Amino acid sequence: MSRICELTGKGRQVGHNVSHANNKTKRVFLPNLQNVTLMSEKLDRSFKFRVSTHGLRSVEHNGGLDNWLLKTSDDKLSANALKVKRELIKAQTAA
Repeated sequence: MSRICELTGKGRQVGHNVSHANNKTKRVFLPNLQNVTLMSEKLDRSFKFRVSTHGLRSVEHNGGLDNWLLKTSDDKLSANALKVKRELIKAQTAA
């Protein structure tokens, strides 16, 4: 399973460990991913996602999962999140 946030697309970054003698060795910075269940108010359902803590704060800042998915571009979202977004758009047009 890749270490990528399903909502923001945030993945691993590569950098260096730098010693006191200024020796550089490669290292990887992994995002802080959490398994969370987010509730969709318009669909009255909950969905499980693997989200970074930064992404979780962004979702809360934007007023919940529904608003976040509608504002975010499709290229950042995972296949699971895209399905939920399509359901939301379908429910919006039906109402």
